Amino acid sequence: MRGKFMTLPLVAAAAAVLMLGGCNTQSTSRAEPTYEDASVSRNTFMATNYNAVDELMQRFRAVLATSNHGIGTGGPFIVATLVNIDKLDQSSTLGRVISEQVNSRLVQLGYGAVELKISNSVFMKRNEGEFMLTREIQDIASAHNAQAVIVGTYAESADFVYVSLKVVNPANSNILAAHDYALPIDRQIRRMTSGGARRF
Repeated sequence: MRGKFMTLPLVAAAAAVLMLGGCNTQSTSRAEPTYEDASVSRNTFMATNYNAVDELMQRFRAVLATSNHGIGTGGPFIVATLVNIDKLDQSSTLGRVISEQVNSRLVQLGYGAVELKISNSVFMKRNEGEFMLTREIQDIASAHNAQAVIVGTYAESADFVYVSLKVVNPANSNILAAHDYALPIDRQIRRMTSGGARRF
């Protein structure tokens, strides 16, 4: 009997250790940051671009809900590199990074996407100030059976970079949806706009 009584404290102690161990394991798993926390929510630049794509696609879907405007659904989107609003034949690290993130977000939302890195992806009519797609991008969109093309521009001020994204019908260059937003200029964005500018 004495031996049995002496084992009870040992059993209780072992159980307590196991329980503490379980608690520690749960606490550790909760403390680990998720992908969303680490890569998006804590990165204002990326989160802002992702939210802009979400808003753009919501407006695009609303347009299709009323009329498809000759757009075939199910095809991929062509994503052009964002260009400098003052020099439409030039982009920068900023323009290329934003287009990469637009592409990534489209895929995450379940859309097909083809990144476009060609010269003169968009140009603006001098007198009318309208965006038009070149014959080159129209041909590529047709070859990929793309339902639409996403183009964009950015403009830098003293405190912000203003970004404009547009969903364009490749058949007639009509703008189907648009979203504008601003990125506050910090050291990261300053480096991307000044250090990586290049002509197509």
